[in-house]
Amino acid sequence: MTADVDDGTLAIRAADGDVAAFEMLLRRYSDRVFGLALRMVGDRGEAEDIAQEVFVTAWRRMAELADPGAVRTWLFRIAHRQCLGVLRRRRDRRTDPVEALPETAGTAVGVGTAAGDPARLAEAGAGVEALRRALAGLPPSQRAVWLLAEVDGLSYAEIAAVVGSSEQAVRGRLSRARARLAEVMRAWR
Repeated sequence: MTADVDDGTLAIRAADGDVAAFEMLLRRYSDRVFGLALRMVGDRGEAEDIAQEVFVTAWRRMAELADPGAVRTWLFRIAHRQCLGVLRRRRDRRTDPVEALPETAGTAVGVGTAAGDPARLAEAGAGVEALRRALAGLPPSQRAVWLLAEVDGLSYAEIAAVVGSSEQAVRGRLSRARARLAEVMRAWR
């Protein structure tokens, strides 16, 4: 099977039990699902568990997918729900989400250009850390829409489908998230 097969065709084949089609969807979306989970929950182990559970659920429920062409949005919706479950359990245990987020200094886009300049590298690392903390400070609903829009590039309609909300609510959450992040990150401009 070639890589140029569209998502809808792969989803239909996977729903019929075609393991190769499902594996292609897995390869196509596993990094993005894992990335969303990691940014939402901040723990690599939990993110790996979430990504695995997303694809186990997808394999079991692929035949229930009403619009096979929307498999990407459906996978993100499953991941979003899994992440919220982890965050709820964490909140119930009173875990500080800021402490639980991974160290990301030095992994931001553009940091590699500062490799020869320790001062610029330290500043970039501090900026990444500030953004990490600012994201952790957002309510999960705002963090999710911000990540889906800014990192994963989903449209308002796709985000609405992922988070189970209206496009208007997504616009509002995204606006509040952007405003809060701009306020917190003002010192880094």
